[in-house]
Amino acid sequence: MTPALALTGVTLVHGDGEETVRALDDVTLHVEPGQMVAIVGPSGAGKSSLLAVAGALVAPTRGDVRLAGVDLVAASRRELSRIRREHLGFVFQSGNLIPALTALDQVRLPLTFGDVAQPRDPRALLDEVGMAHKAGRRPHQLSGGERQRVGIARALVTRPQVLLVDEPTAALDRHRSQEVVALLARETHDHGVATIMVTHDHDVLHHCDLVYEMADGRLSPVGV
Repeated sequence: MTPALALTGVTLVHGDGEETVRALDDVTLHVEPGQMVAIVGPSGAGKSSLLAVAGALVAPTRGDVRLAGVDLVAASRRELSRIRREHLGFVFQSGNLIPALTALDQVRLPLTFGDVAQPRDPRALLDEVGMAHKAGRRPHQLSGGERQRVGIARALVTRPQVLLVDEPTAALDRHRSQEVVALLARETHDHGVATIMVTHDHDVLHHCDLVYEMADGRLSPVGV
């Protein structure tokens, strides 16, 4: 099976001369469709840099990055923009919702940026994440866990091949954290999405298929 996302020998260097920082150091990570991978590690270890490279937001200094076989390093800026729009989903801390939009409009939003071949139905998706009854609510009327559920639905509406998740439980209590990560795992497995989740929360790692630790820009597998 071709990995949905493959980073091979990826190095990312910031700065110049004596001020250089090696944010990623020869990182290799292959994620299959339907697989949920967690990345743990201290602040400054390189986790955000890994998400940025995987999300086609930053080009690596060296190495190969492929999404469903497409070479992201060689792609044009226009092609990268299309790939992010059509094949990648992003889930941010605290949902990162737009204050003026209802929950339903948040989920519809990615569909306004261009043609999507086979979008999921926004109302049905809200129902799937347990938020259909609050489709008309705005972010200030939702709890932290509810905002995250809406954010997950918004990320999934375009049927992305790869889902990148940044600290989804940072603002949640333990119970809500378990609910949100269990939801991510279910969506990953049921819809064949390749998910990478960066987290400091070791209590949710049992929901993941693989766990890696990042330290000083290097990635190594650990037991769940």
